[in-house]
Formats: sequence, structure tokens, C-alpha cells
Amino acid sequence: MRVVFAGTPDFAVPALQALIGHPKWRPVAVLTQPDRPAGRGRKLKFGPVKQVAVDAGIDVFQPDSLKSPESRSPLVEIQPDLLVTAAYGLLLPAAVLELPVHGCWNLHASLLPRWRGASPINQAVLAGDEQTGISLMQMDAGLDTGPVIMQRSTGIDPEETAGQLHDRLAPLAAELLVDGLERLEAGRLPEPVPQDNELATHAPLIRKSDARLDWQQSAGQLARLVRAYHPWPVAFAELEGVDFRIHRARAVAGNGGAPGTLVRGRGHRDGIAVACGEGVLEILELQAPGRKRVTARDWLNAHPDWR
Repeated sequence: MRVVFAGTPDFAVPALQALIGHPKWRPVAVLTQPDRPAGRGRKLKFGPVKQVAVDAGIDVFQPDSLKSPESRSPLVEIQPDLLVTAAYGLLLPAAVLELPVHGCWNLHASLLPRWRGASPINQAVLAGDEQTGISLMQMDAGLDTGPVIMQRSTGIDPEETAGQLHDRLAPLAAELLVDGLERLEAGRLPEPVPQDNELATHAPLIRKSDARLDWQQSAGQLARLVRAYHPWPVAFAELEGVDFRIHRARAVAGNGGAPGTLVRGRGHRDGIAVACGEGVLEILELQAPGRKRVTARDWLNAHPDWR
């Protein structure tokens, strides 16, 4: 089959590598978002998918959008049998959706219709979901609204961060894609099942401000927020008049007084903890502005004034 792959970040890499390594499904082209400036020098940098495609000698196209006939002309010339997307970041217009013989498939990191949108992994952790997974769906004009072809589920560990879950889901997406292609080739692909829109939840684009801890919330909610926004944008909160990044924390029982009150830290050698609207948040790893990430114990040892 003439397969075109569309993706941009690390999440899409295992799926692309699975296609590259297969003699029948090696992509004839890759779509990815334009290069972005990165680092202190703000130099343009290849995205993860582009780097893999270039290393494999596959043609790469990087349109800003696919709305104009000019931006779609490479696809029209290729006449793909199937277009597979995984965290591509651009909506596909109807002219693209109708182009491939077998349509367009999308690998989405949730059990649709739960968590449609840009941040399904983060939202699953933030909500305290016990399981999530990968959905292989037939794309339509909506945002993650197309009928579901197949799904694979996995549990979420209570202490798992979004980054750790991401790293487990990406290879699971590759496995599901290979399974789908094998079934398509054998004529055994399941009939896509329409999503129940009444069960849909939305996973919005994350902003850095979303990661600020509000001490009025319960310790359980804040512990999930710390895990949901790690490794990006990383939770942050004010402690002793300074905004610290909070890399690791856990909820513990207790009543420390007014929300935001430092229960342990100053005057205590055994850790840092803050009173919340309900319970206490124990901070295990933190980072002061311009400093390295350290454990709470190391921070206290290095700052006698806190003890």
C-alpha cells in the first residue's frame, strides 16, 4: 500500500518506525509540522518525526496548513491508499480525508469518546482515571469524532506521571496500528463503531498557567495535577514568597490549618508539606528559580534557614 504518515512529536515516532520497518507499509511520504526555533539560540530544529523520516530517506512535507490546493498538491500527486496520523497537530480538510482509497486513520491516546482533543494523556491523569488506552479511528471532519475501528486499553498507576504514561502509550499505538493494517490486508478489519457523543469529554490545549497549584483544592487533586503536568509544563506554587516548580508530591492525611500554610519545612527536618483545602500535600522534589531539581530533604539540608 501507498501509505502516508502524518505526525510531529515523540508520541508518533514508534508508529512511524513500525511502518518504516515493514516491507509493505513503508511510508512513501511523511507530513509533519514546520520546524520550530528551539534552545537559547532559537535555531530551527527538526521535530522528532521529521528526524526519523529524514534518517530513513523518506520525503518530508511541512505545510503550515492543508487548506489550499497548493498545500495539498504533493498528496494529490502521491495518490495514497491510506493516510495515518498520530499527534500531527493540523486538522485535515475534507479534500484530504477523501483522497486516500482507505481514508484516513488516526491514533488517539485515549479510549474515545473520552478525552477528545489535544491533551488526552494529561487529562486522564488529572481526572484520576483508572484506565486509558489507544483508539484507532476513521477520521471525519470533526475533532476526534470519527468512528472507532479498534482500541487497546491499559491501567494507569496511581503514582504514574503523564510523561511515564505517554512513554507506555506510544509503543501501544504502534502495536495497534500494525494490528489494524494486518487486518485490513487480510480483509478482517472490524466495522468502525460510531462514538456516543453524550459520553464525550474534552481535553483542551494546555497552558502553563494551568499548572499553578491552588491550595484551596484538595491534596488529592493537587497531587494528580503535579503528575498530570509532568514533564511539561511542570506544576508550580508559591512557598515562602518564592514560586517553586513542584516535580513530585503526594497527598497525605492531616489538617494543617489554612490552605497554603507550610505545615512542614521551616522548623522541621523531615520534609516539606503544605495544608490544602482538604488534606496535606507532601512535596518530595522541587526546584527553585535558576536552580536544579532536588529532593525536599536535600533542599532543607542546603538551606539551614528553612530548618
